[in-house]
Amino acid sequence: MQLRKTRPVPGGRTGFDRRTLKRLLTSWQLYLCLLPAVIYLFLFNYMPMYGLVIAFKNYKPGLGIEGSEWVGLKHFQQFVTSVQFPVLMRNTFLLSVYSLIFGFPMPVLLALMLNEVRNLPFKKIVQNATYIPYFISTVVMVAMIINFTSVDIGGINTFIQWFGGTPVDFMGKSEYFRTLYVVSGIWQSMGWNSIIYFAALSGVDPQLYEAAQIDGASRLQRIWHVSLPGIAPTMIMLFILNCGSLLNVGYEKVYLMQNSLNMDVSEVISTYVYKVGLLGAKFSYTSAIGLFNTLINFALLLAVNFISRRVSDVGLF
Repeated sequence: MQLRKTRPVPGGRTGFDRRTLKRLLTSWQLYLCLLPAVIYLFLFNYMPMYGLVIAFKNYKPGLGIEGSEWVGLKHFQQFVTSVQFPVLMRNTFLLSVYSLIFGFPMPVLLALMLNEVRNLPFKKIVQNATYIPYFISTVVMVAMIINFTSVDIGGINTFIQWFGGTPVDFMGKSEYFRTLYVVSGIWQSMGWNSIIYFAALSGVDPQLYEAAQIDGASRLQRIWHVSLPGIAPTMIMLFILNCGSLLNVGYEKVYLMQNSLNMDVSEVISTYVYKVGLLGAKFSYTSAIGLFNTLINFALLLAVNFISRRVSDVGLF
């Protein structure tokens, strides 16, 4: 049977869309500007993913990735069944959850309060004062915490002594570690994180505030019924992203705040990976821990996004 050649349908797609080609040719300067970012992402974000193979191998630098012995899920099983696993998961989870519970609403409250301020000079002063701590380095930040909580010269203990109290060794007692970590993190990042909420509030229609004021709504009622619904999609999206990185506690600040007296609550996954992987040269084992951590975060991201879609019809995808 002989097949007849069919003519392309006018306006249809014939291999490569002519309109797409025309768009590429007319806007080639924009795509050329985008090329360095694409190359950067490919080189530093996608190509290193090949290194995840060592999580399933007994990697030895002398043999290379291909020459190292394949061990399957041995390192994952070793981590899950280790004595450190429940301690690391508990400490990491509690630090992340406390930071999320107490830290997530603070930028929203700051943005809502400053949005109601009509004194522009005062508003700018407060904004600058809350932005500046974000640019303090982690080393300086921890040094400030140690100095402020010092038993001898710390400002907090000096304030306690003024009222007849006894100085407290905050850095030497494990029950204060999470409080210091969370509170200092809120103080440092609250102003910077509020920028996106200021941007979202600027997009709320002013006529909604005028209509609410005409109807007799108080300032708190306008915030509750106009401002909050206006920034609710932004809040939900950021909350989903924060839940997707729930177990990603950076090791720098925790590691610098660690000492032998608070190790039972300060040892988290990232500091354990740093000590065992880099200092102990167990590359395959710590790669398996990192991949395990990523999979847990991805599962949390999918779960929170699914719940958000069902409840509010807002989600990442």
